[in-house]
Amino acid sequence: MYMRKMIIVLLFFFGVQELCAQEWLTDFEEAKQIAVKNNRPILLVFTGSDWCAPCIKLEKLILHTEEFEEFAKDNYVLLKADFPKRKKNQLSQALQDQNNKLAETYNKRGGFPLAVVLDKTGKKLGAVGYKKVSPGSYIEILKKITR
Repeated sequence: MYMRKMIIVLLFFFGVQELCAQEWLTDFEEAKQIAVKNNRPILLVFTGSDWCAPCIKLEKLILHTEEFEEFAKDNYVLLKADFPKRKKNQLSQALQDQNNKLAETYNKRGGFPLAVVLDKTGKKLGAVGYKKVSPGSYIEILKKITR
């Protein structure tokens, strides 16, 4: 009986945790609508999720840390433009087309990873690639761009 209650409590706790973390959007128009509604900038991250080692490090060491997620949920609308290479990870044609257009506009040099800060209307404020720094230091870099 005790074990059953414990499992229910744990499932509830992890479910609540999941609800608190902001999800990464993939639709640019949706991200802009949410940004306008909440008066927040957009953090657009260009990534090669299945081939780019620095992209994977950025995700693991910065973007998916509790410190970054806590900061981002109140300060940004999160948008990911992924460019996977493996066939099993391919995106829909519509999403691929959208990401290509985003890259033409905001990532002309084709840098990966690249975190681009946009205002709520989609105007580019600045960008930063992967830096071997703490999540707190990365947040400070983003704050300087956002100001």
